[in-house]
Amino acid sequence: MAVEVAAGILASSLALLSDAAHMLTDALAIGLALTAAALAGRPARGPFTFGLPRAEILSAQANGALLFGLALLITYQGIDRLVSPQRVDGATVLVVALVGVAINLAAARVLAGEGPSSPAEGNAPAEGHAPAAGAPRRRSLNVEGALAHVISDLAAFIATALAGLLILAAGWRRADGAAALVVAAIMLWGAWNLLRRSGRVLMEGSPEGVDPRQLGEAMAAYPGVVEVHDLHVWELTTNFPALSAHVVVAAGGDCHAIRAELDQLLAARFHITHTTLQVEHEHSGLLSIDDAPRTRGAP
Repeated sequence: MAVEVAAGILASSLALLSDAAHMLTDALAIGLALTAAALAGRPARGPFTFGLPRAEILSAQANGALLFGLALLITYQGIDRLVSPQRVDGATVLVVALVGVAINLAAARVLAGEGPSSPAEGNAPAEGHAPAAGAPRRRSLNVEGALAHVISDLAAFIATALAGLLILAAGWRRADGAAALVVAAIMLWGAWNLLRRSGRVLMEGSPEGVDPRQLGEAMAAYPGVVEVHDLHVWELTTNFPALSAHVVVAAGGDCHAIRAELDQLLAARFHITHTTLQVEHEHSGLLSIDDAPRTRGAP
């Protein structure tokens, strides 16, 4: 990174300096990601009854914010370079950028090989509630945050290499600013996706791919179930959906059996195994308040 800063200053290249700044945020992001992963793996204790699985989500938010802020800064500087182009050493830019491409290709391959997250990797807050077998899994947002940084770094170096080639071959000095703007656009897209997805978890939105209405209808249509209300479905962290609901069972129905069968339905069809179902019988045979006898002398 220090070599790239020196090369950027010597070549007067905004693209190289932007790459160096981006690599600095990458280093900070990786350190934050490692810290968050360690916190997420700690057992539940004290007031944190779920443990600290959302430390990874907070880390993803921080990574997204870093990408977003840096992209805005690069956009400003890139526009300035387009308006007032400066002399840039295209050969230096091209060589340094190609080295960066090779390094980031290797880093991206390592992170992509991490694969989907699993409870064994610290994403399950409690034992006995692992995601259902066959459930589609996504990478931890923490890992995706680091991968987003590396991919945007890779894109930055590719754009910078093309800019160096254009400057060297055609003398087009504005290519440096144009490359910086391309990098900024890619970074903004990655930051938006990361902030949107981690924000969905923090705001306890339903997991991606799960329609709460469809889920509720499937539960209500189950034999013996009269009504489902107070239905809530959310994610504790990546790949760890949770659900709570009140289920009304027909009079004479077996509440315990129906609850167990609903658990199986939710696991098999919606891949939700962390459930809290309050099951009760229908009380259609009881008097309502309006029908109850009134106490004499009451106003």
